[in-house]
Amino acid sequence: MSALEFEVLKKDKETGARLGHLVLNGKEFETPIFMPVGTKGDVKCLTNEEVEEVSDGLILGNTYHLWLSPGIETLKLFGGLRGFNKWNGALLTDSGGYQVFSLSDTRKISEEGVTFKHYKNGSSLFMSPEISIEIQNAISSDIMMSLDECPPFNESYSYMKESVDRTIRWAKRGKDAHKFKNRQALFGIVQGGPYKDLRKYAIEELEKIGFDGYSIGGLSVGESKEERIEVLKYLKDIMPQDKPRYLMGVGTPDDILYGVENGIDMFDCVEPTRIARHGVATTSLGRVNIKNKEYENDFSPLDPSCECETCKKYSKAYIRHLFREGEMLSYRLISYHNLYFLKNLMHNIKEAIKNDKFLEFKNHFLKKYYK
Repeated sequence: MSALEFEVLKKDKETGARLGHLVLNGKEFETPIFMPVGTKGDVKCLTNEEVEEVSDGLILGNTYHLWLSPGIETLKLFGGLRGFNKWNGALLTDSGGYQVFSLSDTRKISEEGVTFKHYKNGSSLFMSPEISIEIQNAISSDIMMSLDECPPFNESYSYMKESVDRTIRWAKRGKDAHKFKNRQALFGIVQGGPYKDLRKYAIEELEKIGFDGYSIGGLSVGESKEERIEVLKYLKDIMPQDKPRYLMGVGTPDDILYGVENGIDMFDCVEPTRIARHGVATTSLGRVNIKNKEYENDFSPLDPSCECETCKKYSKAYIRHLFREGEMLSYRLISYHNLYFLKNLMHNIKEAIKNDKFLEFKNHFLKKYYK
C-alpha cells in the first residue's frame, strides 16, 4: 500500500481550479488544503487540541530545526515526532532547503551538500540529501521533501541553471536513500526562479526520477506578487496532472486564491501565527492591527463574520488590552483566529469549485478584503 494516494475529483469550469482527494496512510483530506506550520514541533501558542480545531489535520514540521532539537536520536526513541509531541494528525516535513536561502550568510553549498553554522551556538553542521532524508525518516512524517537549494528569485540565469541541476541530482540521491517508501511519501521540488525554460526542465527531470508529488519552490523569496503569479500561470499546465501540487511557504489569503486558480492543491505558511504575535489579525475585511487606538473601546469581534471561539467570546478592546500589557493570551487568541480564518477560507474555496463558482468567489472575497 502506498503512503499517499491522490485523485483530482473536479476542476472548476472557468479557471481549472482543482478539487482533490488526498489519502496519507489512511487519513483522508480534501484539497486544496492549508497546513499550519509547526516549526519546532508545535504550532506556536496553540495546543494540539486547538490546532485540530483550526486546521484540517495536516501540519508541517521543519527538518532543520527538529534536527538541532530534539535531534535524531530522541525522535527515534519516541518513534518519530508524533510520539514525542502527541499530534494525532498527519505531518509533512520540509527538507531543510529553505534554510539554504534564509541562512545564506552562514552557509556554504557544495555538490556533497550544505555546511551551516548553528543559528544559536555557531557550531558547524553539514546536511546532505541523504542526511535530510535520514532526519525526515526519524521524524516519521507522512510526506517528506527532497533537499533542494532555494536561490533568491532574481539570481542570474547561469547560477540558476547550475542550482537547478544540483537540486535534481540531490533529488535522485535523496530518493535512493529513502528507506520507508511504503509509509512516507516523497516530493520533488521544482526550482528555476523566473526562468520558464528552467522550470520546465526541472519538472521533466524530476518526473524521470519519479515522485509522489511535486512542490513549487523559490517563490515568496523576494519576487513581486505579479512575478509570482506569472510563474504559477506558466506551471499550471505543465505540472503533472495526477499528482498533488504543493506551493511552499505561501499562504496569505490573496496568494492562496491566486494559487488555487492556477492549480495548486497544498499550501503552508508561518504568517498566520507570526503576524498574530505582532498583534495583526486576518479578517474578511482585511487586516486588523489590534495595537491601533481606534480599538480601545471597540466591543466588536476581530471579524464580525467569523465564528471561531476568539470572535464568539472576545472584543477587539479586550484583545488590545491583553496585547498592550504583554499578555501571552493575546498571541494565542489571534493565532487561533487567523488559522480558523484560513481553514474557513479553504472550505469556502472547495465549495466554490464544486459549484463552478471559484472566480466569482475569488473576486468577491478580494473586493471585500482590500476594501
